[in-house]
Amino acid sequence: MKKIFLILIVLATVTSCNLTPGEPSEEVPELTIEDYYPIIENAKYFYEGKGNEYATYTVFVDYVEGNKIQTRTNNGGTETINVVEIEDGQLRLLFTRGETYFRHNFLNNEYEDGKILLKEPLEVGARWDYDEDATAEITDLSKEVVTPQGNFEAIEVTIDGEYTQIINYYAKDKGLIKTLSFTDDFEVSSTLSSVEENAPLMQTITLYYPDVDGIHLNTIDVPIEFNTNDQPEDVIERIIKDLSVYEIISPNTKINRLEFDENNNSVHIDLSNDFIAEMNAGAGFEAMILQSLTNTLGQYYGVENIYLTIEDGHYESGHIIIEEGEALIVNFDNINEQ
Repeated sequence: MKKIFLILIVLATVTSCNLTPGEPSEEVPELTIEDYYPIIENAKYFYEGKGNEYATYTVFVDYVEGNKIQTRTNNGGTETINVVEIEDGQLRLLFTRGETYFRHNFLNNEYEDGKILLKEPLEVGARWDYDEDATAEITDLSKEVVTPQGNFEAIEVTIDGEYTQIINYYAKDKGLIKTLSFTDDFEVSSTLSSVEENAPLMQTITLYYPDVDGIHLNTIDVPIEFNTNDQPEDVIERIIKDLSVYEIISPNTKINRLEFDENNNSVHIDLSNDFIAEMNAGAGFEAMILQSLTNTLGQYYGVENIYLTIEDGHYESGHIIIEEGEALIVNFDNINEQ
């Protein structure tokens, strides 16, 4: 069974004040969730694991909007999306989605209350319900933790479930530096080993394009990169246009919208009028261009149905009409073997 370890980058700040006789005492500020949660865009966090092959993982921040953050965890077995939110003195995990190898902003979806990861007041003995089967408690505010990056004093949060105990350690200016997981049979640890700044998310997209024989489709694997908050329509449009020799979309065509529909497991792409006006292809080659676009998006998003519109209207050229609500279907039958 794959173990998906959620990454939460949280910082601990401990404030003290020195008093001189005769000076009025100053109130010590209370620790808050914000003290423990810096958001570093375009940074990649590397965690070294022991006890399980999936305990080693990396974390990248996909999107940040207001008080919500979307992270991507890659443990070598799967890529997992997590959406967390800071609100009302709580850090909550709102959403988790495994097997997510494509780029999509999940921050604007509607979510339930989620799991509470940290809760104010941040003090030893603070307890809360983690979920219906587990409770969480702050068990230490200055636990010494040894990591490849050095020794840190960390906040210790212990989560006790029916069969598993998880202990998370958060250090000032570092966030989550270590996770321990215990059951009757095993102990697993994940420890922060390094942080790489200005490191975009690197992926690969397979571009499909018509062969000169007018019958088959060819493929080429193209590296793509995303910085935090980059939108997939912008990156994919640029990559396709950079490979202009394949002419899947014309130089003036714009991707107005590119949306993943989780409920229907499909993708909707809306293009500018230039896609039809500048195509300059017969009926057969036009069909191959449409199939190339369909296969490219279908493989990247892992879906079979692609919905294509032009300026929010149905697709209609001199050769092909695609009615509103009609899907283009991914088809790999006529692909040239590389």
